[in-house]
Formats: sequence, C-alpha cells, structure tokens
Amino acid sequence: MRRSSIFILLALLVATQSALSAELKIFTARAIWTVLNEIGPEFERTTGHKLNVISGFTPEFIKRMNSGETFDILFSPPPTIDTLIKEGKLIADSRTLLVRSDVGVEVRAGAVKPDISTVEALKRSLLNAKSVTYLPVPGVPQMLEQLGIAEDVKPKATVPNTDIVSELVAKGEVELGIVVVTQILTTPGVELVGPLPPELRISTTFAGAISSQTKVPDAARDLISFLKRPETVKIIRAQGMEPLF
Repeated sequence: MRRSSIFILLALLVATQSALSAELKIFTARAIWTVLNEIGPEFERTTGHKLNVISGFTPEFIKRMNSGETFDILFSPPPTIDTLIKEGKLIADSRTLLVRSDVGVEVRAGAVKPDISTVEALKRSLLNAKSVTYLPVPGVPQMLEQLGIAEDVKPKATVPNTDIVSELVAKGEVELGIVVVTQILTTPGVELVGPLPPELRISTTFAGAISSQTKVPDAARDLISFLKRPETVKIIRAQGMEPLF
C-alpha cells in the first residue's frame, strides 16, 4: 500500500510540473533573437519552460498570423505591435518597450573600411561602392533621398525581403550593408564600419507583446520579465543596443 502511495505521489508531482511548464512559440525580430540565444538556456533551466524561437522579418510574421498560425509572443518594432493590438491579435497591457539600436554600415570581415565619418564622406562612399544592401523598411531609403543619391544607388542596391543583409555582406555578395548595429555585431564574417553620422542618425526600436490567443500567458510574461533582468541588460548593451525599460 505504501509503495502504491509513493507511485501516486510521484505521478502527481510529474503532472504538476508538466502543468507548470510550457512551450513558448516566439516570433521575433533578429535584434531580440540574438539576445534570446544568450539567455534562453538559463530561462529554460530556471523556469522549466521551453522556447521555440523563430527569427524573421516582420512582414513574414504578419502573413503567418493572417493565415491563422498560432504563436505566444511577438517581438517587433512598436508600430507593428500597436497595429496588432488594435486588431485584437496582441494583449494591450503586455506591450513592453525593450531596446533601441542605431543603424550602421558594415563591410565583409577584413575588407577596407570606407570613410563614413561625415555626411559628405558617407555620400562619397555610397557612390563609390560597387554594391549596397539594406532592408525595405523606413529609414535608409529616405536617407538616400535626403543625400540626393537614391537614383544613383538604386541600380546597385540589393533590398532583400528577408533579414539577410549581413549574410549577403559576409558572403562577399554585396560590398556595403546598412543595417542595425546589433545585427552587425552578432553576425560572423562582417565588421562594423561605424554608425551613421549624427545628422543622419536612424534608430530602430523593438518591443514585445503577448498573443491574445496564447494558452500560456503567465509563461509569456515570465519571459518578458526575464529580458529586463540586470544580467540581460549587460548582454543587450554588448550587442550594441540601448535598453528602454
């Protein structure tokens, strides 16, 4: 009888642990993906939750959501988060500003770094480059228009539909990449030339929010809280970002 009671108790403990643990499916911009790569194992170990992290470009995630695919957390620029909250896809009170990263210029590791220290120097370097790549998001296209070189750069520009700017530069397929600094610092095979001149500064902000359809809201909130720990802040800063919480 005593042995039977022990087995029942063990079964109850296993069932309780299973109920307390969860698997979180996360749609995330690359800037947060690199942070989750660092803190994920500790989060899983200390909470018992598991992370299923999918890194990509925001328009890809919108298509997947609209097709009915479920998820638990989205990390993306605030305008996207706010739109999805209005559409009822994200929980309003879970919206959390997380980090900001300035846009910079990168080259393939070992390549000569062009001068981008002033507006005129950046303009010359972009005109002299054989090829340039950047994402189709607000910021860089407007900067090129402001510099008056949009039409000159257009024929040699690669504008991918996925977040692979740094990979294109690392492979030597494109000479100059213009992308958030955090991506440059966390991608093997590329080197940071520097941020844009102060007069042309472009910053991208990232926030997080929980899906209104999640079955594990408490676990999702645990992860957002985990991202705000002092230990995580050190990682955020090391990856070239500024915490916003």
